[in-house]
Amino acid sequence: MAKRDKNILKERISRLAELKSTGTPAELAVRLDISERSVKRLISEMRKSGKDIRFSQIRNSYETDENFA
Repeated sequence: MAKRDKNILKERISRLAELKSTGTPAELAVRLDISERSVKRLISEMRKSGKDIRFSQIRNSYETDENFA
């Protein structure tokens, strides 16, 4: 995957997480047309770069730090 494509996907994931509407990793993978493993890898890269993002089992969605609590 090209760096530009990865950055676009990370931005889309970030926006969806802010809206609490990513769905499960499997659902997000279908939505982005990538593998579930790629979703998890991108989330991991986002965390390593300082993005506070985690999965809420209550909402079944990734959320950003602004949405915790």
